[in-house]
Amino acid sequence: MSMDRATLAFLRHELRTPLNHIIGYSEMLLEDASKDDPAALGPGLRRVHEGAQRLLLIINDLVRADAAHVDLERLSSELAEPLRAVIADTTDLKLRAARAGAPAAEQDLDRVAAAADALRAVIAHGVSAPSANALAHSAVGVPAPAANEHLAAGVILVVDDNAENREIIERRLRREGHRVLLAAGGREALDILRAQRVDLVLLDVMMPDLDGYQVLQQLKTDVTLRDLPVLMISAVDELESVVRCVELGAEDYLPKPFDAVLLRARIGACLEKKRLRDREAQHLKELGDWSRTLEQRVGEQVALLERLGRLKRFFSPQLAELIVAGGADDPLKTHRCNITVCFLDLRGFTAFAETAAPEDIMGVLREYHAEMGKLILEHEGTLERFTGDGMMIFFNDPVPVPNAEERSVRMAIAMRARVADLIGAWRKLGYDLELSIGIAQGYATIGAIGFEGRWDYGAIGSVTNLAARLCAAAQPGQILVAKRVLVTTADLLDVEPAGELSLKGFQRPIPAYSVVGLKP
Repeated sequence: MSMDRATLAFLRHELRTPLNHIIGYSEMLLEDASKDDPAALGPGLRRVHEGAQRLLLIINDLVRADAAHVDLERLSSELAEPLRAVIADTTDLKLRAARAGAPAAEQDLDRVAAAADALRAVIAHGVSAPSANALAHSAVGVPAPAANEHLAAGVILVVDDNAENREIIERRLRREGHRVLLAAGGREALDILRAQRVDLVLLDVMMPDLDGYQVLQQLKTDVTLRDLPVLMISAVDELESVVRCVELGAEDYLPKPFDAVLLRARIGACLEKKRLRDREAQHLKELGDWSRTLEQRVGEQVALLERLGRLKRFFSPQLAELIVAGGADDPLKTHRCNITVCFLDLRGFTAFAETAAPEDIMGVLREYHAEMGKLILEHEGTLERFTGDGMMIFFNDPVPVPNAEERSVRMAIAMRARVADLIGAWRKLGYDLELSIGIAQGYATIGAIGFEGRWDYGAIGSVTNLAARLCAAAQPGQILVAKRVLVTTADLLDVEPAGELSLKGFQRPIPAYSVVGLKP
């Protein structure tokens, strides 16, 4: 009998499907019998299984996928005897199972018998011509775009319109420890996939609502499902069907009846690839998250460095870093604090600047500022401003320090000694310069002073004026301190009274003391 390829594929499908049931159920019964076989079903089950394998060989030989003609009479003749033997053995096994009180085995043997009867009916009466839908979607079609990848392991969806096929596969998978979901058609399968997480799909090709090809196409166009691994299991075993499924994105293709060991291996390979792919996807996600976090942190660090750079204009590096790290309040916010203020001034600088070359003036200032700066940082002072040869330094803000008055006078004494060394070199060059220092202690208002784009850090209050006036009143090489400073440093300093000074901006005379040095 001549037949086109679609009709041939349909015939192979109808002949192989009941054989799939016979082989599948007999294999599972044999596995059970190997553990416990009170009804002595093992020998008969092996005969049924071997007989089904002989039937499959005959069908594959006489109804080849590439055949242009099928001899139905010869097919019926060669299948008759082995099929009769399978039916007879199954009938005997059912009686044995019933007598032994093994209802589960008896139920599976009923399924084997039903499949054998279905195969006998196909052989005896033939098959109806396939429907238009079956012909349209059988094995030949326009290839779809290439396959995509997959996800991870655990939950397997079995999609097959034949209940016995679904049960055979479900039981096998559950024995392997998988969680199994079932769908009787393509639309139901898609609904399940869109409702819950699935790790692998076992998909039949020929189904009445949506066939396997259409399900693959819909999976490919769904961004949430396109990477889901799909393993095709079908009685349609033509090469064109295999190629088309792979091109549509299937991971692999197993013909029915399938070999249980091969199915287990293919499922294991798919799930392992999925685990690796999931791990890679997770690593990529973590890398992306890490990259974004790093970018954010870099931005934060750049902002901190910019802030640190601004703060270092006013504070020692250690103090600026402490502020940035959160160890001190924002110093640029206006606040009131008890501070010790130290004013420095180079006497004779105005006359020197009128006669010296600009390069010489800048050279002296660089040398002077460098040496004073080292001592400011060493004593953890806060530099408020440069005014040419003058400097204002204060202690106890923005971070409170112990013994602010002591730090201030120790710094002033060290500065006087350092400038004395510089003066020796300056006098050789004809520069007549001396250092005067004034120190006061009291409350001041401190914060940012200026306008957008140009801010300075400053302290405002009578304490800064007093320190500046004491500095102006001091003789060359002299350190004048206010009485408040002396009160807390009397045990440290060797001082001489400088009298009560009439200072600009102060209505009453101010007691002042000249620092000779530190007490031995």
